[in-house]
Amino acid sequence: MSSLSFEYQFFPVSHPAEGAGGKTGNWRVVKPIVSERCIACNACFLWCPEGTIQVRGKRAEVNYEYCKGCGVCANVCPVKAISMVSET
Repeated sequence: MSSLSFEYQFFPVSHPAEGAGGKTGNWRVVKPIVSERCIACNACFLWCPEGTIQVRGKRAEVNYEYCKGCGVCANVCPVKAISMVSET
């Protein structure tokens, strides 16, 4: 019996790769800003559809080169530590 990769089946997480193909460019309207209230719970990391959030230490960090500004991270944050700020 062959081994199955359960990680892919239950947690299909995409990650941005280096290169111009996945970069956001200048069309993003809002961007997430992580405040000091972040408790590093990994909810934003798990739900980010672009995989642009990493939790390092006790705080989430956003890779703005690839972030599309969809706001999913702000919606799933249990302590409302992420706010969407206009870039215009």
